[in-house]
Amino acid sequence: MRVLVWNEGVHEANQHPANIGEYYPEGMHGAIAAGLRKFLPDDAEVSTATLADPEHGLSAEVLENTDVVLWWGHAAHDQVDDAVVERVKEHVLGGMGLLVLHSAHFSKIFRSLLGTTCSLAWRNEGEQELVWTVKPSHPIAEGIPHPIVIPKQEMYGELFDIPDPDDLIFISSFAGGEVFRSGVTFTRGRGRIFYFSPGDQEYPVYQQTEIQQVLANGVRWAAPEPGERVLPQVSNPPRQWLL
Repeated sequence: MRVLVWNEGVHEANQHPANIGEYYPEGMHGAIAAGLRKFLPDDAEVSTATLADPEHGLSAEVLENTDVVLWWGHAAHDQVDDAVVERVKEHVLGGMGLLVLHSAHFSKIFRSLLGTTCSLAWRNEGEQELVWTVKPSHPIAEGIPHPIVIPKQEMYGELFDIPDPDDLIFISSFAGGEVFRSGVTFTRGRGRIFYFSPGDQEYPVYQQTEIQQVLANGVRWAAPEPGERVLPQVSNPPRQWLL
């Protein structure tokens, strides 16, 4: 299994918020990758890439050799090259898995694949989030406590402008009374997509074991089976018509 954790890296580069280096000394992508390595098989290959890398670390060669991409974005959605977004989209439609994390609900790739604004309500007061499992039979929910308790987190709330998901796995509740569809899946073409909202640059959410396990479960679920994936083609292949 070949997994790529993609992160803007903008907050880390700017040291904003000031505590991000304390919570994520190797960057959020480093923490997410380390958590995956704890729960995925030993032979899984987990690498990272950021916005500043050539082609954002998402070249055709890289994507052809990647089974699942995890995407974290927040402050630089508009800086992601449209050609790179289209390249990632083609690979998802061909069967590559995609996990969309937290503020990446506004990423170009997620909005393009879903076809809606993906807007939501939010408030950041560092309050407790409870992540409730509402589909325990789903593979992503396997072994996950009910609920996951996140001591401090940004509030995301409804209405979440997304199409009806294939699966609603997690719903979050907050101290202010809001609820949010925090774990949902979609299928686009041959590709499986999992959106999971917990995980903000201001709080050490990606250091929580339960969150790491959810992401690892999501990777296993989204990864294509051998022979299931079709790589993008430059042009349509010729057809052999039966006469």
